[in-house]
Amino acid sequence: MPVLAATNLSLAHGHNTVLDAVSLSIEPSDRIGIVGRNGAGKSTLIKLLAGVSTPDSGSVVLQKGARLGYLNQSPTLELGDTVRTAAARAFEQAHELQAELHRVFDRMADATESQLESLLKEQARLEAAIDAAGGLTTEHEVAKVLHGLGFTDAQFDLPVTVLSGGQRARLALARLLLEDPAILLLDEPTNHLDIEGRIWLENFLADEFKGAVVLISHDRYLLDRVVTRIIEVEHARLIDYPGNYAAFRRIRAERRMTQHRAWEKQQAQFKKEEAYIRQYKAGQRAKQAKGRESRLERAKQQAIERPLELAELRVSLPKPQRSGDVVISARNITKSFPGDADAPPKVLFKDLNLKIQRGERWGIVGPNGAGKTTLVRCILGQLPLSAGQVTLGAKLDIGHFEQHRMVEDPERTVVQHIQAKVKNSTNPPILMSEQDVRNLAGAFLFSGEDQDKPVHVLSGGELARADLAALLASSKNLLILDEPTNHLDIPAAERLEAILARATHDPKTGETTEAVFEGTVILITHDRALLDAVCDNLVFLGADGHATVFNGSYADFVRKQSQPPESQRSSQQSAQTHSKPKETPKPAAPQPARKSKFSWMPLDKIEQRMAELESKLKSLDERLADPDIWKDVDKANKLTEDRDDLRAELDDLETEWLLKSAQ
Repeated sequence: MPVLAATNLSLAHGHNTVLDAVSLSIEPSDRIGIVGRNGAGKSTLIKLLAGVSTPDSGSVVLQKGARLGYLNQSPTLELGDTVRTAAARAFEQAHELQAELHRVFDRMADATESQLESLLKEQARLEAAIDAAGGLTTEHEVAKVLHGLGFTDAQFDLPVTVLSGGQRARLALARLLLEDPAILLLDEPTNHLDIEGRIWLENFLADEFKGAVVLISHDRYLLDRVVTRIIEVEHARLIDYPGNYAAFRRIRAERRMTQHRAWEKQQAQFKKEEAYIRQYKAGQRAKQAKGRESRLERAKQQAIERPLELAELRVSLPKPQRSGDVVISARNITKSFPGDADAPPKVLFKDLNLKIQRGERWGIVGPNGAGKTTLVRCILGQLPLSAGQVTLGAKLDIGHFEQHRMVEDPERTVVQHIQAKVKNSTNPPILMSEQDVRNLAGAFLFSGEDQDKPVHVLSGGELARADLAALLASSKNLLILDEPTNHLDIPAAERLEAILARATHDPKTGETTEAVFEGTVILITHDRALLDAVCDNLVFLGADGHATVFNGSYADFVRKQSQPPESQRSSQQSAQTHSKPKETPKPAAPQPARKSKFSWMPLDKIEQRMAELESKLKSLDERLADPDIWKDVDKANKLTEDRDDLRAELDDLETEWLLKSAQ
């Protein structure tokens, strides 16, 4: 028997039909993921199931006695509560019932035989109601869920009023999970969770929660781990797919191919009939042609719809200027903030060493508040370091996608907005043609009519797509992207992933897939699918200020973490230096330690020489930036050769410095 059944639900906003007579049955053990483009009606559907919204027609029936839990994207909390008491409100009803049960026990002490029979029935009713309300909690259960969602013991007694919006969303989720309802309806539950919180929620929903789950999420890892059924919302209809998200993508592609072939076959038949009608409409077979024309019109009214396609990736980005081989060199960098009288200084990262080479993809990962954005701002020189030094490479043109963005002119259309963004972010300014901008907008999933929308009506995800399109078309050779998929739906996130993905080489087939974007990428994200598809190096920032560099993908890191301790220790060296471990197909004889022309140099001498070279390079760059210097071609070429020699020496010194620092 279904725990919740929706029948023939329809809802329209004006002339826009959001859902058209859709039905859905949810069994007690179902794990359902709701997917679809932004604006397709996913949140509308889940609000109707929760009873928050009323359909124009149709009905929603919840199983008698079953409790439903609903998490929306803007939860409400009692502002007078602390974090602990707000979470414990999940058991408020059970505690009230328990108090009522104790009053029944008190009355039993003096009850007559006839009264006792009635009181025993009341006792049974209250005990059943307590079980249905989730039973009685313990402090341990509250702490377990709060810890899992990223709250520390020190935050348990904070008032709700001082929490950020993201913290309030996590607290509302904690309370809902503690209620243990028969069915959970979750609308983007991972929006404010870091990677650790997402993994905890996955495990809780997959392994501990016993009821039904219906969730909207853009987190593909969560969908793959938790759900066993996908409902796609498309064209006001619901399309059911068995399996997780990976299975959905495979089955959907197969269905689309079949639909497309059927549509093409039907279109060919229509064209054949139209040719016959044109040929014989005025001749001896006019009556027959007219009959065919009537049948053709009826057939077209019932025709197979052309499958909605997410166009193949056909985006050609302008080639950025080639930067220096070393894009960023950071040596012993530390960032801390002074504490107050009752608290020690807050250390975000300490003695972190980085060497980012041209074309590499780096991911910065860590809990909320660990300092990921601060690290980027320190690298860019927007914030001062507490210690250490950062050197930016030559000929860098940096594009920075930040979480909070400004719209210069809200009346501009999407095309005009992208065009202006590209023009204002290039030097000298580049004016893209309208057709080129429309092609770019189409590649970022803006249809023809969407391209002419004014910017002020765009959703957060649509504006993010437009800004990302402009940034990628601006010929930057270093992209720093801070949570670029926060407001993107899955198709848009997959489009960005395909553009940023590193070049790959298949050793079995020998085929090489070139990167669409040829520059360097630094990515801050909690999106593990994006992180794994794009990044080949990771920086992990811990809540305690400890920073770790890992050379490899996110999947490599997860595999390493799952190894026994001995295996982890044996591979620890690969996470301490920038050089990636090379495959060794067979055991080799012990080799002497690697020697370079700077191996003899002590660390302090290396640092001294590096500082001298950086000063000389800066001076040369200033001279080469002067247009007059290029009037004497020989002199300019000599300065360029000198600069290349200094840069090569500095690269070797930096490599030696990193090796010595890691020892």
